[in-house]
Amino acid sequence: MADEKEKEEEQKPAPADHGSNKLILIIIVVLLLFLLIIGGVVTYFLLSGGENPEDKPDQPKQEEKKVEQKVQKDAAEIGPIYPLDPFVVNLKSSGATRYLKCTINLEIDSPDTQPELDKMKPLMRDIIIRILSSKTVAEISTAKGKEKLKAEIKKNLNAKLATGEIRNVYFTAFVIQ
Repeated sequence: MADEKEKEEEQKPAPADHGSNKLILIIIVVLLLFLLIIGGVVTYFLLSGGENPEDKPDQPKQEEKKVEQKVQKDAAEIGPIYPLDPFVVNLKSSGATRYLKCTINLEIDSPDTQPELDKMKPLMRDIIIRILSSKTVAEISTAKGKEKLKAEIKKNLNAKLATGEIRNVYFTAFVIQ
């Protein structure tokens, strides 16, 4: 008889076990849903290219296309290049002596401008040396700083030209030490 009672008790599921099984199942389902949502969000941001939601979707793409077209157009229409000898100048510094060694090439509007530049070479070098030596390392170490430097050189040189025009300034070597 004792054996029969034990068999009956073994066959009956324990009430506490049944409730805990449901709770574990619910927790697993909730965790799986949470992981699916997180995975979906991560996938969305990875596939969207990390775009900032504040950006307007059409405007940046149009601006990028315009810039690419302009770069391609400018590259196809590069004018004659007038090379200058390398420059080595002391940079403006409050502490240790800092040097800049750079090589500059000037893009001119036409080959007719070259004889005028040949005559002005000492003046051009003087202007460029004064501009370069007035700069600090912090001012010219960034890409934006280099662009400002190019614009300043171009502006000052064009002010001295009588007939031609310098369209662009290119740094072919730029070393700060």
